[in-house]
Amino acid sequence: MSSVDIRTLLIFSSIFRILLILYGEWQDTHMEVRYTDVDYVVFSDAASLMASGESPYKRTTYRYSPLLAFLLIPNSILHRSWGKFLFSASDILAGFFIHSILKRRKVPESLRTYSVMAWLFNPFTFTIGTRGNCEPIVCAMILWIIICLMNGNVLQSAIWFGLVVHFRIYPIIYSIPIILVLDSHIFQSGQKPVLRTWTAGQRKRHEEGNYICNLHTLLQSIFTRERLIFGLVSASVFLFCTALFFHLYGWEFLHEALLYHLTRADPRHNFSIYFYHIYLHYEHDISVVEKLISFLPQFTVQLIVIFCFAQDFPFCLFLQTVAFVAFNKVITAQYFVWFFCLLPLILPWSKMRLKWEGLLCICLWMGAQSHWLFWGYLLEFKGKHVFLQLWAASLVFLSANTFILYMVIRHHRFASFFKRLEHASSTNAVKLE
Repeated sequence: MSSVDIRTLLIFSSIFRILLILYGEWQDTHMEVRYTDVDYVVFSDAASLMASGESPYKRTTYRYSPLLAFLLIPNSILHRSWGKFLFSASDILAGFFIHSILKRRKVPESLRTYSVMAWLFNPFTFTIGTRGNCEPIVCAMILWIIICLMNGNVLQSAIWFGLVVHFRIYPIIYSIPIILVLDSHIFQSGQKPVLRTWTAGQRKRHEEGNYICNLHTLLQSIFTRERLIFGLVSASVFLFCTALFFHLYGWEFLHEALLYHLTRADPRHNFSIYFYHIYLHYEHDISVVEKLISFLPQFTVQLIVIFCFAQDFPFCLFLQTVAFVAFNKVITAQYFVWFFCLLPLILPWSKMRLKWEGLLCICLWMGAQSHWLFWGYLLEFKGKHVFLQLWAASLVFLSANTFILYMVIRHHRFASFFKRLEHASSTNAVKLE
């Protein structure tokens, strides 16, 4: 596998995605079940409305930033599949970013190739983009923010972070880990932060004992120059985008694109354990307080993950995302892509082998999902009253996600993402002597 370079992988992946998009056009025309995601139709309709000078929110169920509709305006000018090519290109770009991050951390080429393939040839990945879902754009932006931080470019990372949070609200969960790694002992003016490479990570296999105590040092000087720049710039970008589109589209934009996601009550069945409660109480008024209480488990798990693993930055982001999705009020298959783009960044540091433990986790996750899909099929296509069984399947799926998180943490080789500059300086001094 080491003979396969990244260029070959990207070219083959691009051709494969182009063929899938063309096949999707054929399936949409000749088969009853459409290949194209229903959300893509919503995006395209909203883009058509924007192109004609109207509000994209005249399209019912469009609950995204107007930026997405703007990007898809060529759908109504060039070709209806423009957005699919755009999303798939973002998918390929994310693969390139993954390779760049691992290369910078000196991961061996063969292991780097397998890690990139875990993204490029993941069925969830290549079908999401080619079916017309926008999540690959968000994944590429998040990976680019990590690269900006690796390069010490705090200003650029802040701009992109403000933009991605406006585009898709969930990356706000990454704000605290980013603030924590912007430590004055890691980021200093005129110097790139020093990365802890894969080789160093292999030698120091267990650093978890230092994680929480080191956070005390990180928090000692909370108002550092880099943290202030990141916080002020990212907030300014987010507020500017929000104010601009509020001026153009009013309260309809604010509700549909932002507030709706905070108090969302979706009675449709989904992987979440909350769906059955929402379904039973959908005809009744659910207080805002009750809706917000459902965020408490998410919030608690997020804090635990952050304050235990913040220094192992990609690993922390991965755990955060899995936990956020698992405890969310609404879970659909597209959400899984959020953590799949981060999975390749932690694979080289995992002691878990594909045989036995790895295979067990894959089979458990796929089995719990298939079990849920069986009951979902009976409900959706056969009209069976299996809401209780479906809710039980959601509990099984949550349990599977929790167990897999435990296994991933247990088999991970903990290593901080950045080296503290004092350590780097002393190491260089020793080498000079």
